[in-house]
Amino acid sequence: MAKLRFYCIFLLYILIKCESASVDTISSDIRFKNVDRTIDISTQLVRITSKLTLENTGSTPVKNFLIAVESSAKNNAAFAGAKDSNNKDLRVVETTVKGYEYAKFWRVDLKEAVNPGATPQITVTLVLTKALLPYPTAITQQEDQLVKYIGNLYIYSPYYITSQKTNVILSSKSVESFTKVKPFTQQDGGIQYGPYPNVKPFSEKELAIHYKNNSPFLTVTRIERLIEVSHWGNIAVEEVIEIEHTGAKLKGPFSRYDYQQDHHSGPASVRSYKTLLPASASDVYYRDTNGNISTSNMKVKKDSVELDLRPRYPLFGGWRTHYTLGYNVPSYEYLYQSGNDYLLKMRVIDHIYDDMQVDEVVTKIILPEGSTSVKVNLPYPVTRLPDSLHYTYLDTKGRPVISFTKKNIVENHIEDFQLRYTFPRLLMLQEPLLVVGFLYALFLCVIIYVRLDFSIHKAEHPHKD
Repeated sequence: MAKLRFYCIFLLYILIKCESASVDTISSDIRFKNVDRTIDISTQLVRITSKLTLENTGSTPVKNFLIAVESSAKNNAAFAGAKDSNNKDLRVVETTVKGYEYAKFWRVDLKEAVNPGATPQITVTLVLTKALLPYPTAITQQEDQLVKYIGNLYIYSPYYITSQKTNVILSSKSVESFTKVKPFTQQDGGIQYGPYPNVKPFSEKELAIHYKNNSPFLTVTRIERLIEVSHWGNIAVEEVIEIEHTGAKLKGPFSRYDYQQDHHSGPASVRSYKTLLPASASDVYYRDTNGNISTSNMKVKKDSVELDLRPRYPLFGGWRTHYTLGYNVPSYEYLYQSGNDYLLKMRVIDHIYDDMQVDEVVTKIILPEGSTSVKVNLPYPVTRLPDSLHYTYLDTKGRPVISFTKKNIVENHIEDFQLRYTFPRLLMLQEPLLVVGFLYALFLCVIIYVRLDFSIHKAEHPHKD
């Protein structure tokens, strides 16, 4: 009987999993009439923008279509997005296709169904991280950094393509070698391939380019973002950031003298980078384990606060740094109230540097003590961590902490989350009353101490004759 119960529970679990998982099929009525693809490898990220002319060759309207990446780029895909011809965002959901588990798929939901014979234009964007490999893997202080990109000459599509062409954008004119499949042309800072007619679904042909790329190859290995909400008019934000230079490693000794005298020394190193904070940010601090770092500049602009962060030492390949960045923002810009209900709208992650790639971000939101009915709405899937409590001054039960994490983050993930919670207004008086009560008890103890006589015997007064 126990075994039967176990099998029933296991079967129910499998059915729930199967229903919750998103599974799609490849429609034979869809084809791409034309594909104009751009592969931008001028930075440490690989951005692939494809302008697709969708064609419905069937007899029924089409409400969605699929995009995919090959198995070799499956783990590098950080972001997938799509826009229609009016430059409006389309809903993109990660999905699976039976029989193609080795690839990664997304379903793009169209705002309007595509009727038979219609040919709308859709723009799809894919961002890949760690898809550029340093080659050679180690260089001296004076050498340029060479990297190698290995991708697919054709767009990895589940549909038949009538015609397609590809434009590759490089960071420099210096190209060691590249794949040559006619027709192709090489121009300053770019290579054009195609057009190639009649490309079959899931076609693959290696595209390899070996070229010079001295762009900053910085990777945030981990960032812990702490947001502390106060109903007294302030929200404190603190970020603990770990950064590593993931480009070609430094070979041989490092000469500080040569680095300072020759501005062209260490072309692949990182001397500084710009971080953008909200325009209302104040009380900004930037420190590491040794204390405050004074080699930084802050510039206040109309829509942001620009920080020019300069670590204590330049970053070469394989070098790391660890620092803490904090600031305050007024709560009225991010916290909205309706009675006892509150809505917090802030970013999951902020801009750290241009073309950033983040291995892992952990965001923690500390709410005021007494907050209940917490609900979080996130712009994309994350991993929710267990809730916890945070204790600080004048706390009795502790402040609730809502935490979540996400891996493989790029600038496209800089979006707002929404957090709703309930907080009774009367609890605003808790801390002032605790302070008043403590001071009252202290003064009462002082009064009692002064008025009581703790001597063993009374002092004798001299008698008057």
